[in-house]
Amino acid sequence: MIRFYYHPTPNPAKVALLLEETGLPYEVVPVDTRKGEQHDPAFLAVNPNAKVPAIVDLDGPGGKPARVFDSTAILIYLAEKADAFLGAPDDRPELLSWLMFIASGLGPFSGQAVHFQHAAPEGLDYARNRYRREAERHYEVLDRHLDGRDWIAGDSYTIADISAWGWLERAERVLKGKTDPLADYPNLKRLFQAVDARPAAERARRVGSDHDFKTVIDEQAQRALYPSNYPKAG
Repeated sequence: MIRFYYHPTPNPAKVALLLEETGLPYEVVPVDTRKGEQHDPAFLAVNPNAKVPAIVDLDGPGGKPARVFDSTAILIYLAEKADAFLGAPDDRPELLSWLMFIASGLGPFSGQAVHFQHAAPEGLDYARNRYRREAERHYEVLDRHLDGRDWIAGDSYTIADISAWGWLERAERVLKGKTDPLADYPNLKRLFQAVDARPAAERARRVGSDHDFKTVIDEQAQRALYPSNYPKAG
């Protein structure tokens, strides 16, 4: 059994999709980040970085519980555990390269673009433009790579495609103001639609839907989500 620490945001969504694709048994442990539950000692014992997603595999290597945090690490771990969605052995260098491209580029720049366009105070035009343009540039790189390809790495659906889906699903927030945010990236749009049409994607969207996550961004949420903006007491 896998304990899946979840909040309905792009990186946990990737893990939800892979869990649904593999059929590995799991239970959802809601972590309401707007209430600050990611800072609770019990969760910090799972992920010292206070971020979701994270998992605890109760049947880890050697039959011992194993914690894994960071969405990309989790995708690799679960794909290896299930022996699925890793592509052909010859494609492993490409798979790892594009996974890291998403993990260190497309994902973080998309996240910062969302933050500065939707959450940051006014008067930060340089930061807004910087992160929005870098998000667009990463879209462009991946769109060019997908020209003439069905999937990101090799000839089959892999965790690279699953990883991209998590953020492309939020493209409307990343590229604020565009009603069809992937229109300028036809290959990315095709990839997203191919992944999104899979039955597991529909199931992944329902993960955690029975939990009443906080939706309001009030001072409690601001302090929980952006603790570095507030001085420490004492």
